[in-house]
Amino acid sequence: MTTLPEHAARRCHAVVNPIHSALYFSPDLGREFARVGLDDINAAYFAARSAPMGRVGAGIVTATFHNFKHDLVARHLPRVWDVLSPEDSLDARLRAVDSLLRRLLGEEVLASKELAEAAELALRATEACTRPARPLYSANADLPVPDAPHLAYWHAATLLREYRGDGHLTALTHAGLDPLESLASHTASGRGMSPKWILATRGWSAQEWEAARERLRGRGLMDGEGGLTEAGRELRGALEDETDRLDRAPYEYLGAAGVLRLTALAGGFAGVARAAGAFPADLIGRS
Repeated sequence: MTTLPEHAARRCHAVVNPIHSALYFSPDLGREFARVGLDDINAAYFAARSAPMGRVGAGIVTATFHNFKHDLVARHLPRVWDVLSPEDSLDARLRAVDSLLRRLLGEEVLASKELAEAAELALRATEACTRPARPLYSANADLPVPDAPHLAYWHAATLLREYRGDGHLTALTHAGLDPLESLASHTASGRGMSPKWILATRGWSAQEWEAARERLRGRGLMDGEGGLTEAGRELRGALEDETDRLDRAPYEYLGAAGVLRLTALAGGFAGVARAAGAFPADLIGRS
């Protein structure tokens, strides 16, 4: 029996995650990886996010990242490891995070007791995360916690994000949605990445995107205007509920008061980051 208010864990994740995911839309990531020999932003992304798993190939990354076309992944992996090691990639990633958070949040926030408190709360929540069937979480959990509070907070946000993400892939698979159908149905809900950004970053063609939408229409999940039908909304709702169930442990462990406090603190940091341009204005939307 849950001790948390309904959707409290989901609300907390929604404001903690932006501090993690802002890295992938930042100039800081591309700049730091260009300095160590990777001047392709896709290569930098795959290197940064997969480095905790070691010198992995395209198959493992396609499986664990889920919604990227394998051809795009294979274009960069395992070749990136000929340019820099996973250890060097992790160092570049942390430098990019440091630069990113200093730019988005400012030195006063980074030195605040509130940020240190948020890092402590988020790290405490991760103590209840478990490793089985959580490959991206588990790989990141093997890394040391950085000393600086802002880097520790990003590390904790990464653990919580990948833990929830690993569980979400289980829910998507159980629902019978392939990677592109998963993206298309999320976009149709109005809360997912816009088609422009999906096609620019995930390696899929416009024809493949439309074919996935047609499959969703054939299942009665998408209407003729590209929105979700009632059945589609029910499916997406059930997916989020199941993801919440699989993601319950860290927030239950933190407790209602801790989750409420972390949500308030993280919401403030996420708001500052968004106002500073952490994400493209057209990132989310149906068109």
